Amino acid sequence: MMGDAKLSRLSLAGWKGFLAAAICLLMGSPARAADAANPPVGQLLDRTGNFVVKFLEVFSSVKCTEFVSQSKLGKGGRVEYGEDSTYDYLVLTQSPGGELTLVESRLAGKQPRHTRNLPLLVTNGFSTLLLVFHPSYQASFEFTALENEVLDGKLYARVRFRHVPGTRSTAVLLLRGREYPLDLEGLAWFDPQSGAIAKISAGLETSMEDVGLRALQCEVEYGPVSFPSIRQTYWLPTSARVDVETPRQHWRNLHRFTAYQRFSTSTESRIGENR
Repeated sequence: MMGDAKLSRLSLAGWKGFLAAAICLLMGSPARAADAANPPVGQLLDRTGNFVVKFLEVFSSVKCTEFVSQSKLGKGGRVEYGEDSTYDYLVLTQSPGGELTLVESRLAGKQPRHTRNLPLLVTNGFSTLLLVFHPSYQASFEFTALENEVLDGKLYARVRFRHVPGTRSTAVLLLRGREYPLDLEGLAWFDPQSGAIAKISAGLETSMEDVGLRALQCEVEYGPVSFPSIRQTYWLPTSARVDVETPRQHWRNLHRFTAYQRFSTSTESRIGENR
């Protein structure tokens, strides 16, 4: 476990039997506030920051079923090999010394019938990609408001984010015991009133082929989850997609999060069909 919180990890296992790499989303320390000279963006960031704080409280009190599909792609995006797995999934929040730390837990359920010694991508923790907008981490990014967009019949505000070079990154590539900070940029779709994030996508600002990483692209969607004993509806992860390319390889992982349960009950939740 690293000193900072390990929010997501990506590892390339079995690449010619020599390469072991990981990408981790890390907790950043506050350095500067969001630009107060841009009231629309500032107000939206305040609302979204509050939403993310509450998201952590809820997300650390539930568990769910995670379905993971790992694929190695060939020319034209054709799947050369793939495996499907199912896990009992949860993320716990800890605060040792007053510093927030997230611990991801997976208990294996259904595993692939046939295992082969082929390189597959292992991705962990991308459900928490929205922590880019946590009040403590907004300082490491620049935010730009874009035109609103309609998704599934509902109007969402859009914000582009870009990591500020030289500030603490929320993501690093771990390669042969060495850390390489990642500069992420992307888009997020918000409910303009509540600040709830419906979708967030991110990728590398520039290629890192010098260390074997040509491209990283991820997209996470969130949706309403209801619990029978609670009137309020919560927004939680519903899916995540991660694509990684090296000079010779292309991997794609798909995650689905379903059957949410509160720790205090054994009743399954229902993920709403509409946002």
